[in-house]
Amino acid sequence: MKVKILDMGGKESKEIELPTQFKEEVHPNLIKRAVLSVENKERQRYGAMPNAGQRSSAKLSKRRRKYRGSYGHGISRVPRKIMWRRGTQFGWEAAFAPGTTGGRRAHPPKASKIFDEKINKKERRKAIRSALSASILKKYVEKRHKTSEVIPLILESKFEDLDKTKNVKDTLVKIGLENELARISVKKVRAGKGKNRGRRYKIKSGPLLVVSKECPLEKSGKNLQGIEISKVTSLNAKKLAPGCVPGRLIVWTEDAIERLRSEKLYTNAPVVEKKEKKVKEVKKKVVKKVEAPKKEVKEGEKK
Repeated sequence: MKVKILDMGGKESKEIELPTQFKEEVHPNLIKRAVLSVENKERQRYGAMPNAGQRSSAKLSKRRRKYRGSYGHGISRVPRKIMWRRGTQFGWEAAFAPGTTGGRRAHPPKASKIFDEKINKKERRKAIRSALSASILKKYVEKRHKTSEVIPLILESKFEDLDKTKNVKDTLVKIGLENELARISVKKVRAGKGKNRGRRYKIKSGPLLVVSKECPLEKSGKNLQGIEISKVTSLNAKKLAPGCVPGRLIVWTEDAIERLRSEKLYTNAPVVEKKEKKVKEVKKKVVKKVEAPKKEVKEGEKK
């Protein structure tokens, strides 16, 4: 499939062939599985303190002859702590057990629980290729975004060198994303208790800018609300299909597409560059040998 490359003014400059990664069939169920795997891996563990509610001295014997036991008092076998005492008469108060004041919970959340959902390597790569294929199909992209006429959007590599947020915004307007920028500029207060828990506002997810390497665009573009920037080597199913819905609008650079093709990223035979190991040169300490002074032999003495 041949696609057009746009310059910074939004005009067509040349055509290139898309890599084979975009020819995968769209599998929404596989994309959903890969996205949930990423989200569960990012989930933060939480739980109660292991000895919460168990720090009270509430041991109460049920044996007949035991001193301070509850046998024969006509009370239940709930653990109790002694609050006051008059001889062999005790004022007990239930503690430790679930349902008692200050007692432990029956089944508390445990910080040792592992939320990770594993996914096969080939399955994960196939899900990414499937999400890439959905990103160039207009029927999927139109459900999520207010798109331009040209899909996919590929810009010349000069786009990566923009170091001002204003210039980035102007370029996106020139390629036909003015309505999309207006859509993602809306910020609403979240309904419910989440607004008191560090997630007060809801922001719509906008276009994904894919670059080939570390560049000034990574800093200048992140100030635009709803826009996400990622290197082509660090894409995942969640970035390509937020909320498990395929068809995210992606703005590529020419170098990013070339790197996707040359390194065969997200295929089952990626080209891995071997890094040369730097061997540290160890300087050996030179130990100077100190020679003992030779004794002078006088004439007439035996050697």
